Amino acid sequence: MAASVVHDVRYRRVPPEGGWGLLVGVGMAMMFVVTLGSLPSFGLMFGDFLTELGEETSAIALITSCFFSALSFAGLFTNTLMKKTSCRTVGLIGAVSYIIGSMMTIFVRSTNELLISFAVFQGAGFGLMIPVSYTTFNAYFVEKRVVMMSVAQTLIGLGTMFYPIFIQRSMDAFGFRGCMAVLAAVNSHTLLAMLVMHPVQWHMRRVPLDAKSSVEYGPVPTATTTKTEEEKRTKTEDDFQELPAGQGLCQRNAKLRASRRASSIPGLGNWSGPVVVSDSTERDSKPATKWQILVDFLDLTLLKDPIYVNIVLGISFALYSDLAFFTLQPMYLFMLSFSKSDVSLIIAIGAGADLISRIFLAISSTCLNIKARYVYLAGALFTIVARFGFLCVFDFYGMAIVTAIMGFLRTWIHVPLPLVFSEYLPQERFPSGYGLFMFLQGNITFAIGPIVGYIRDVTGSYTVSFHCLTLVMALCVIPWFFEICYYRLKRKARKAEPVQHVTIPMIQETKA
Repeated sequence: MAASVVHDVRYRRVPPEGGWGLLVGVGMAMMFVVTLGSLPSFGLMFGDFLTELGEETSAIALITSCFFSALSFAGLFTNTLMKKTSCRTVGLIGAVSYIIGSMMTIFVRSTNELLISFAVFQGAGFGLMIPVSYTTFNAYFVEKRVVMMSVAQTLIGLGTMFYPIFIQRSMDAFGFRGCMAVLAAVNSHTLLAMLVMHPVQWHMRRVPLDAKSSVEYGPVPTATTTKTEEEKRTKTEDDFQELPAGQGLCQRNAKLRASRRASSIPGLGNWSGPVVVSDSTERDSKPATKWQILVDFLDLTLLKDPIYVNIVLGISFALYSDLAFFTLQPMYLFMLSFSKSDVSLIIAIGAGADLISRIFLAISSTCLNIKARYVYLAGALFTIVARFGFLCVFDFYGMAIVTAIMGFLRTWIHVPLPLVFSEYLPQERFPSGYGLFMFLQGNITFAIGPIVGYIRDVTGSYTVSFHCLTLVMALCVIPWFFEICYYRLKRKARKAEPVQHVTIPMIQETKA
């Protein structure tokens, strides 16, 4: 009787690339539609309410600044919360905070109450949900990440296109507080969006491991894997963590530089390279000081990198300029005697152009390989030009055309944003790097936000305020341009240097 042959099939666990991941993508799109859709429509929602209080422009600038400040603080603590609890739990906390803030806006009677409900509760909730959504989405998709991100961005653009029209219809039908109640019901969908953010381990697929995969991915756990083999596979990481602080930091920086990769729009969030342990895990045997604890907690070692700092400052200025501009635009149009229906239609046209631009980026990314930072820089530069044209038109059709152009370019500022960080930072430092960016961006917004409102109140001119916002946008374009030129010239100079050949003397073996 022939003995039965037992085949030891090795396998690896990979992201599902679909299945439950489709619900994750829909949930991410749903969350961004209900949160981002309210920001450009802030003037439509609260314009009449703040006008009755006599605190129109200054209140809008203050509330939006506090919104991003709360968002930044929440984003800063997201990385720490994820270490203490699950990613999904953090998202649920953010959704509950956002829903509570939405319900509180139904009963607001003053600017301070609106500040607490909209800026604090909704801003903090949004700040917790952003990193959770990006982290979960990137865990579910690797090979199909391009397609799914394009679909998600298209859904976001489609939802935000109809959002201002929906708000205006709700205002006309139910009044201010009735509209706030409807929006609170709509915003409650963020809870459903966070509920579908299951850990990817629940839905991983088993894929047989062939010889090629073994070389590419390395050994992976199988049903017959022994404890000794597990220890061998983790030996490199353990040895790396046990190095003295000085040696560990040197090797870490070398690996970090090696893991950075130029990505394009098709590779949104598609990291590669070795797993890099955060600098916050490198400590001496001595007790950590309070400053060291703070550095570890916030991962402040990233601030030693001038390129990272330039990226953070540039994106922070560009985001504030973009969001503040589209927040003040409805008020400016009302001053030009546009009706509410015309204003909502113009905003919807801009959102429609945003949707078309998202589709354009998705299609063009299949044949063009352009770094996300260059796309971002081009969007900021062309936006500056478009804003000068915006201030030169006063009729409905001209305003709609210019708004459509700015809406088309707006996608180039928002869609590549996470990729700008993911193409520069290794995967393990993305949560802390993105959270630190959210913290700095919120504080910058909080610092310069009221200034624009104050300038508007003192000068009484929206034109001066828009020029100030254009100048803030230029604070992204100019430093980035000089940095890119500097490092390109530096690389060319390095390549032009003559290569020094070192002669190694030959050693002849002598017979014994």
